[in-house]
Amino acid sequence: MRIDFSRYLTERYLETLSRQAFEGPVITISRETGCPAKKIAAKLASQLTELKSPLAKRMDWRWISKEILSESAKELGVDPTEIGYVFRYEKRSIMDEILSSQSKKYYKSDRKIRNAIAKVIRNIASEGNVIIVGRGGVAITRDIEKSFHVKLEAPLNWRIMRISEKYCISMDEALKYAHDIDRKRSQFRDYFHGKGTDYSSFDVSFNSMTLSIEEIVESIIQILRIRKLI
Repeated sequence: MRIDFSRYLTERYLETLSRQAFEGPVITISRETGCPAKKIAAKLASQLTELKSPLAKRMDWRWISKEILSESAKELGVDPTEIGYVFRYEKRSIMDEILSSQSKKYYKSDRKIRNAIAKVIRNIASEGNVIIVGRGGVAITRDIEKSFHVKLEAPLNWRIMRISEKYCISMDEALKYAHDIDRKRSQFRDYFHGKGTDYSSFDVSFNSMTLSIEEIVESIIQILRIRKLI
């Protein structure tokens, strides 16, 4: 059977364009440890819902983060506690992998777990009107045309003071915690897009020390309007 490759490629290209036209809008928020990502996501979702933009889908905006754990567990057919370590940016040792694969009927490798996370995030993003906090969202949804990617950052001293107050730990402990979580989050994103690639690029970064939550939310909304995402 002879295949018309030119026609085949054209059909696949049009199929991709058609699929992307229905994906999003989606916003991802990544942050350095200590920045108020969840508060910003909650306020942004509320204000975007109130706007009822004709350019977005006719459904309320929502923000998600921890919900991805339960959905990923459903996708894999396991209990959420079985894969929770991945969301804590932990890794199993080689010995743990061997013992788990031999002792658990529904054993899932780290690769299968992370691939399931990517699938869940992609499906949620495709539905539109969603804000994804962390979880490698920027890497997984970067190619969606109707997407916008935010990075929250702030000076280290400001962040460790917030961490120290929040968890009632010393400044030294807060510093160690900040470095550890920032490193693990970066590694988590690298898994999905590769280290040093353009997928690590964000559309905009905000200084959480000098800008209030209200100012950041309003700025995001204004940019979304300019880009005709809302």
